[in-house]
Amino acid sequence: MSVSATSHLPVGTPDPEHLRDRLPFLRRRNMVLRGTRAFLEARGCMEVETPCATPTPGEEVHLLPFQTMRETPDGQRQPLFLHTSPEFAMKRIVAATGLSVFQFARVWRNGEASATHAPEFTMLEWYQPGMPLTGLMDETEALLKAVLPPTIHRNTCTLDMSLPFERLSMKEAFRRHAGVDLLPTQGNAQALAHAAGCPLREGELWEDLFFRLLLERIEPAIGQTRPTFLTHWPASQAALARKDPTDPRVALRFELYAAGMELANAFDELTDPAEQRQRFAQDRAERQSLYPTRPTWPMDEKLLHALPHMPPCSGIALGFDRLVMLASGARHIQDVLWIQD
Repeated sequence: MSVSATSHLPVGTPDPEHLRDRLPFLRRRNMVLRGTRAFLEARGCMEVETPCATPTPGEEVHLLPFQTMRETPDGQRQPLFLHTSPEFAMKRIVAATGLSVFQFARVWRNGEASATHAPEFTMLEWYQPGMPLTGLMDETEALLKAVLPPTIHRNTCTLDMSLPFERLSMKEAFRRHAGVDLLPTQGNAQALAHAAGCPLREGELWEDLFFRLLLERIEPAIGQTRPTFLTHWPASQAALARKDPTDPRVALRFELYAAGMELANAFDELTDPAEQRQRFAQDRAERQSLYPTRPTWPMDEKLLHALPHMPPCSGIALGFDRLVMLASGARHIQDVLWIQD
């Protein structure tokens, strides 16, 4: 009986999942997983696990969570959601222990599907108490250089991983690639449209146009020959990040781009519960306005209670499947997932 080189199944055996074709990608996935875990553990990070089903899946305005229901032995029912990120729970762990922690978390985002999106995927998150955002950029760069090949070819990009990663502020990125002085336009969609020389679409708000320009002009121009950290986001896009004390117009946040993919999103974490509650309330109001038929959920009071006890901290969420795509040369996220349903 003949056996293929990459499988213990006899040649000719049906493979409806195409696993044999994808085994090189999946073997590389395991190598990157082991290398990443070893890297973080060597730097003193403890691996943790948090619940996937939670009363509060997150507060990001545009993400649609999967909903489920908990039933107790006495017949009570509680709506739960599959989390869109383990961020809230991991911050509670940092607040309670002061530890550096990481997690390979399965997360769910409904309605997402593309060559780089899957409705269920793996998010690598880690939190470093006492580390500023510049230190987290150093650490993230070191991790990628440790687990990725020295040269990466993807689409029209060739990444030289021996080069220092680019660090580019959002202000400079818009000046360089869109010809726009971004920060003075915050909240004024017409001013941003005039500065960018593009017509404002019907009903388009400043945030909408900001992301359109980011997608159309900035992202295609960065991370082409080396990965790029896009830093110092407008304060309106702070999410869970602190505002820069030296310039309140911007937030201490970065995203990492490489070869046409967004890989990671990181914050110098906000620890003020009053400000965080206010931001959550604003997000909820916007989500209700944009998506009035979507489900609602209680605010995460456990997180808000924990924030005052959280040390100064930087945290990052990195799309692990996309990292494996870069490491393996896979063109589609499905190539690096073992089984898809």
